[in-house]
Order: sequence, then C-alpha cells, then structure tokens
Amino acid sequence: MELPAVNLKAIILVHWLLTVWGCMNYVFPASYAWGNFSVLAVGIWAIVQRDSLDAIVMFLTGLLLTVLTDIVHISVFYPPNKHLTDARRFSVGMAIFSLLLKPASCYLLYRMYRERGGEYTFNIGVTHAGRDRSTYEPIDQQDAPPQWPNSSKTAQQPY
Repeated sequence: MELPAVNLKAIILVHWLLTVWGCMNYVFPASYAWGNFSVLAVGIWAIVQRDSLDAIVMFLTGLLLTVLTDIVHISVFYPPNKHLTDARRFSVGMAIFSLLLKPASCYLLYRMYRERGGEYTFNIGVTHAGRDRSTYEPIDQQDAPPQWPNSSKTAQQPY
C-alpha cells in the first residue's frame, strides 16, 4: 500500500504549531523550545535546498534527537495534579501529541531522503566473512601488449 506524499512544509507547520502550543504556559523549560525550534529551523533549510541530502539528514537526525529530549522534558517537568490547570493540561497535551507524531514524521522524512537519492548504509567495517573475488584483478598476467620492447630479444646490430 503506497502512502500519499506528504509535503515537508506540512510536517514543519504541524510540529511548529504543536511546539508553540506546548510552550504556551511555561510548563517546560526554555531548552524544550530551543531544541524543537532549532530543529524546525534545520527543516526550513531542507525546504529551501530541495536537492540537499545533508539538510534532510540533519533534520531527520534532529527530529530523532528531540524524541529523546521531549521524553525527558515531559517526564521530568510534568506538573503535579494540584497545579494542573486547564491551560497547562492543554500545553502538556500538545507536547505529548507532538511527541507521538514525531516517529511518523521521521518515517516520512526517511522516505523523502530516499526520494532525494539518499541511501542508508550501515557499515561496521567487516562486510563479508569470506573473500569476494568478483572484482579481483591479477597483476601478474598482462592482457595488453607491453609499452616497452621485450629485452629478451637481441637488438639488431647496425652495419
């Protein structure tokens, strides 16, 4: 089943709106706003440079990192029930909703990365247990004629 193409602008707009609503009542520290808005700024860079793989990879990486930082912010700074007003409940709810949407956004960004020509390769250094000899070229056999004359033949003596 093919998913519909989602515009990068829509992803940034949704996360910007949810981040603004999440920062509305000063429930979270400034690091929540700085982290999310700086990643969204990198996303704007990915919009401006449509053919840049670096921009989309940095936006994807930043969004993945904000998943972790959002979990920390929400778990540490969640207000107790006696201080939880309706406005604070709305603000925390939008931050949680933004956190829940981020994995789907990361998947869509990964698809955009692949469409732009990116290829995910995970290389730890050892790729094969055996030797791959398909690209092996022996250096002791020469197919082309030598560039210099053969020294084993005697040269003709001048008369």
